[in-house]
Amino acid sequence: MAEITLVEAVTLALAHEMEQDPTVVVMGEDVGVNGGVFRATAGLNARFGDERVIDTPLAEVMIAGMAVGMAAQGMKPVVEAQFEGFMYPMVDHIVNHAARLRHRTRGRMSCPAVFRAPWGGGIHAPEHHSDSNEATWAHFPGVRTVIPSSPSRAYGLLLAAIRDPDPVVFLEPKRIYRWQREEVEDNGEELPLDVCFVLRDGTDVTLVTWGAMVKETMEAALELEQQGVSAEVIDVATVAPIDMETILESVEKTGRCVIVHEAPKHCGVGAEIAAGLADAGILHLVAPVKRVTGYDTVMPLYRSEMNYMPSTERIVHAAKETLEYA
Repeated sequence: MAEITLVEAVTLALAHEMEQDPTVVVMGEDVGVNGGVFRATAGLNARFGDERVIDTPLAEVMIAGMAVGMAAQGMKPVVEAQFEGFMYPMVDHIVNHAARLRHRTRGRMSCPAVFRAPWGGGIHAPEHHSDSNEATWAHFPGVRTVIPSSPSRAYGLLLAAIRDPDPVVFLEPKRIYRWQREEVEDNGEELPLDVCFVLRDGTDVTLVTWGAMVKETMEAALELEQQGVSAEVIDVATVAPIDMETILESVEKTGRCVIVHEAPKHCGVGAEIAAGLADAGILHLVAPVKRVTGYDTVMPLYRSEMNYMPSTERIVHAAKETLEYA
């Protein structure tokens, strides 16, 4: 069993499904000969050929439209957008067609397409190469939105996304593409979608996060432990639909919750989780829900980028604020 990075786990999952299922095709800008801008599709073109690993023109609207058509006719396209900011031209086809095909045909057809994108900040990229836009996709009915946070979860969740009969937006946190290595067995075992993962048990405060922010949140939990605070850490993983049951069970135990995400605070996924806690968990909360987020402005250029993103210190501070309530 090899130790691999998150981006290598993506490649491994793609190769596994392409080997097992001839209807799976990979398509996007530079995904073939070049292996993708972050090398997530490296080696697939040489292994599976031009008909299954398709280099497309620089035309995101066309790429998404082709994916919907192929999926409607029995294929399983896995589309790569070079950056999350390049997905906005795809919105029309994903939202108006992919997400509605099952409903529109009264279940006669579905759209088993996956729309992948390197996502989030932290790599010194310019402007729209660094957005955390998961709330955009989470708002649209009919589209699952999945964000892995480790090599093993990237492998298992991508397998599940490809096998899902309906469209999935799969956002890969590029800041941690090569941050850690983990043993991942290429056994074809998928992980469940629509389920949170409890990464660390705790009794005093619940820390809820996803994507690259799992790194800082786990660091904060360790720092809190040194100060005598037991923090439970939950990786949401699927931000649409959200597994509120797992989060509520944790908050029933701890009575406190801090939600961490790098996207802007206003109308973020964290607000939806906080609303869910207010609706169904208010009697268990002993302190207000805190959110540690990015700011309500455009992601700054790289000199200020890390000041924009939530830090371990900010997460620890928010957790300690919740502990001030009896």
